[in-house]
Amino acid sequence: MMIAADDATRLRKAGYVIVGSHSAAKVCLWTKRALLDRGFCYKQKFYGISSHRCLQMTPTLPFCTQRCVFCWRSTKLFSTKWEGAVDEPDEIIDGCIDAQRLLLNGFKGHPDINIAKFREAQNPNQAAISLDGEPTLYPKIGEMITEFKRRGFTTFLVTNGTRPKTLASLPTLPTNLYVSSCAPDEAAYKKTCAPTIKDGWKRLNETLELFPSLKTRKVMRLTLVKGLNLKDANGYAKLVAKAEPDFVEAKAYMALGASRLRLGPDYMPTHEEIRAFAKELADASGYKYKDEQTESRVVLLCK
Repeated sequence: MMIAADDATRLRKAGYVIVGSHSAAKVCLWTKRALLDRGFCYKQKFYGISSHRCLQMTPTLPFCTQRCVFCWRSTKLFSTKWEGAVDEPDEIIDGCIDAQRLLLNGFKGHPDINIAKFREAQNPNQAAISLDGEPTLYPKIGEMITEFKRRGFTTFLVTNGTRPKTLASLPTLPTNLYVSSCAPDEAAYKKTCAPTIKDGWKRLNETLELFPSLKTRKVMRLTLVKGLNLKDANGYAKLVAKAEPDFVEAKAYMALGASRLRLGPDYMPTHEEIRAFAKELADASGYKYKDEQTESRVVLLCK
């Protein structure tokens, strides 16, 4: 395992199950709420997935090319380059499904459990490859997406855009390809995303330029922090014009996990502020309002 013992203990206390040398699964809050019929993730509302059957996982628990200040993970764990063993995709997927079942086991006795959903949740059919780190650093990310597809999963791959060559060479594209575009210019990018590589902004723009050629559903995600990158709709609109995504998600930073040590509640935009900024972005980019979810403070724009 590539995780130090004390870090592994902390992660387990936070609800992670570490899988193999470098992967992990963690049950999302919205998966838990969906099992109790208490709501569902905005991804269900926007894209039609079933929140109670979503597997939140990562094949790159200790690896990332950025240390974003809004990240709810402890970014001190991250290494920029791959080191050590490379576990096989089928073993990681099997381990993450087993971890999901283990983590959900206690829900069966909950008085409000929807037992039909609980049974369905034992066999997830959607993988959110987004839990920790930068998943395109995993040397076999293409094979992993292919294996998920072979098993009948839909996949959401969330990348920070710093690995355009990897994206260009994927043998199978994910159902949703997300790129986190969290700054309107290079100065804001360095301040917000704290890249650990020299040319992060250049690589992100290469990914945005690549986007139109990728034949799958593409999403630009803007995680917006008050007083930091919640500004310059025109700057973001230029990036949208370059990438031509199917959707743009304008989402508020939420003060969760380790991000509270760097930022905190004062940096969280209200849903009304996100809605107002999304309107500015729509006006600047030509994209149209599509949907929103107040609980997650997110607004969806589309072509």
